[in-house]
Amino acid sequence: MTLLLKLLFAALVSFIIALVFGPFTIKMLHRFKFGQSIRSDGPQSHLKKAGTPTMGGILILFSLVIGLLIVRASSPVILWLLFLTLSFGLIGLLDDMIIIITKKSLGLTARQKLLGQILFASLAVLFMIHYQLPTAQQIPFTNLKLTFPAGGFGNPIFFLYAVFVIVAFSNAVNLTDGLDGLAGGTTAIAALFLGVLALFQRQPQLAVFAFALAGACIGFVWFNGPPAQVFMGDTGSLALGAALAGIAIFSQMSLFFVIIGGIFVAEVLSVTIQVTSFKTTGKRVFRMSPLHHHFELGGMVEPKIMIRFWIIGIVLGVIGILGYLVR
Repeated sequence: MTLLLKLLFAALVSFIIALVFGPFTIKMLHRFKFGQSIRSDGPQSHLKKAGTPTMGGILILFSLVIGLLIVRASSPVILWLLFLTLSFGLIGLLDDMIIIITKKSLGLTARQKLLGQILFASLAVLFMIHYQLPTAQQIPFTNLKLTFPAGGFGNPIFFLYAVFVIVAFSNAVNLTDGLDGLAGGTTAIAALFLGVLALFQRQPQLAVFAFALAGACIGFVWFNGPPAQVFMGDTGSLALGAALAGIAIFSQMSLFFVIIGGIFVAEVLSVTIQVTSFKTTGKRVFRMSPLHHHFELGGMVEPKIMIRFWIIGIVLGVIGILGYLVR
C-alpha cells in the first residue's frame, strides 16, 4: 500500500468506525443518563441543550485506536502519542463522570486537571528526550530552528517548553468546545494540515496518526453538528488538544501549530483578555468569553459561527503550509 493510500485509508476507516458506532454510543449514553449539565452563567440559548448525552469523546478515541490498529500504525512514537491522547482523555472522563454524578457543571478542580495534564505530558516528553528524538522546532517562513542544546540546560528547557505546549493546547481545545460541531471540525482541519507538515518532515507515521484523528473527528461531527445529538465532553476535548500538540511537538512543527491552531489560540486569548480586563478595570472587552460566545451573543447563529471558524481554520492551515514552503 502506498503512503497516500494508507493516509486516506486511515482517515476513511476511522470515519466509518465513528459513523457505525455513533448511534450505539449515543444510545448507551442515553441509557446510562450521561446527560450534559449546562452552566447557568452561559448563553441562555444553551439551556435547551441540557440532558444531551456527553462523554461522546469516547467515540472519537475508540475510532482513532481501531483505525490505527487496522492500518497497522504501531511505531513507538505512535504508541506514545496514543498514550498521551488516551491519558488526557482519562482526565476528561473523570471530569465528565463527576459532573454527571453530582449533576453540576463543574467536575475536577482546575488544579486537579492541571496536575494530571502536567504528569502525563511530562511522561511523553521524557520519552522524546530519553530516545534522543529531534527536539529542534522549525520556525515558520525561515530556514531557522528553535534549538535546545543537548545536555546542560537544553533538555530541561525543552522539557518545560513541550509540556507547556501540550497542556496549553489541551485546554485551548477544551475552551473551543462550546458550540455544536466547533471543536470537532476545527480539530479535524488542524489535524489534516499537521499531517501534511509531518509528511514534509518525512515522518509518515505521524501523518497517519493525524489523518486517522481527522477521520475520527469528522465521523463524530456527523452526530455533533447542530443540533448536536451528542457532546464530546472533556473526554474528547482534552484528548484532542493533547493529540494535536503531540503531533506538532514530535514532528518539530509546534511553532507552525500556533498558526494552524490559531482558532484555539484566539479562544484562549479571549478568555485571558476578558479576565484581565475585568479584574483590572471592571470592564469586559467581549460580550462573553471564550470568543465564540461573543459572536453568539451578538446575534450570530451557531451554525454560521461554526462554519466561519472552520473556514478561518482552513485559511490558517494554508498559511501554515506556506510558512513551510516559502522560505
